[in-house]
Amino acid sequence: MEASEVKEELVADGPESSARAQSEAGARGDHAALAAENERLRARVAALETELVEVQTRTNAAIAKWQEQAYWLDRWHLDLNALMRRPGAMQALDTLRAVRGVWWRVKVAKRKLLGPS
Repeated sequence: MEASEVKEELVADGPESSARAQSEAGARGDHAALAAENERLRARVAALETELVEVQTRTNAAIAKWQEQAYWLDRWHLDLNALMRRPGAMQALDTLRAVRGVWWRVKVAKRKLLGPS
């Protein structure tokens, strides 16, 4: 090899090796960025899973409540739709609500006077 060929090879190799070094440094930076992104995504997934469990718990409680009510209505052979179609049903419902409101106020007054039991 002649001196000029060696010189050309070194010059040609210079930017290439510099680019390789920058690429490796960039890869390390990209790796750190990807690791941070993965950690952020894992935290988000964990938060969403926790939220899902809470929503499922509330949903299951609501379903259990309605199943309990439906069970007792079936057991007592009550059809609320048919019952509410009858004359005077709304007045009876309003009366029941008024009685329940009075009962609630009596309980509140008792607690205020006697303290919680």
